Amino acid sequence: MSFIELSSVYKKYKMGEVTIPALDGVSFKIEEGELCMIVGPSGAGKTTVLNILGGIDRCDDGKVLIGNEPVNSFSKRRLSLYRRQDVGFVFQFYNLVPNLTALENVELASSLTKKSLNPRRMLERVGLGDRLNNFPSQLSGGEQQRVAIARALAKNPKLLLCDEPTGALDYGTGKQILELLQTTSNETGMTVIIITHNTSLTPMANRVITMRNGKVQRITINDRPLPVDRLEW
Repeated sequence: MSFIELSSVYKKYKMGEVTIPALDGVSFKIEEGELCMIVGPSGAGKTTVLNILGGIDRCDDGKVLIGNEPVNSFSKRRLSLYRRQDVGFVFQFYNLVPNLTALENVELASSLTKKSLNPRRMLERVGLGDRLNNFPSQLSGGEQQRVAIARALAKNPKLLLCDEPTGALDYGTGKQILELLQTTSNETGMTVIIITHNTSLTPMANRVITMRNGKVQRITINDRPLPVDRLEW
């Protein structure tokens, strides 16, 4: 049994009188501890998949199993606990609380679960041990993204979901963030899923799921992921 299994997943959105098929029979598996990339152009269904995996949205039909649990069948209360305890989110635009320091932002997330890790140590791990008391406005984009990653890791989640985590960053900072995510997967055994439109990043992943028009086009397994410092894009 794989850690994540999606089987014939469908999702539609209604915009007035128009129905938009976001996912059209999506099926794939992801093993525990893998770094997986879901790639494809805008409108491919990547974010919808991420939202369903993270318990932010539900599919209309199909099966979603994570750790052999039927996430799509959870009650609202169970789904809230799942998001709080089992999933870490890293977004493109950081979503930090502006009037809290870096340390306070991470402490806020770590207070949501009993199995959390030390917030100060998480910030030190991402290279921000000397920026604990800075507010988001006093940090660069790359530093804010590292706070966001520390915040997600402090929850000690089973699953780390990253939505275009380098999309708003320059090339050098983007590489640092990707290296941090790859190291996290390798060293902790955490399952990391990154969605991106940049196919040049795929050599760093254990598994690549390519989507288009709400369908899975192909799944590629990479037995020898490339270290991030050797990536060029």
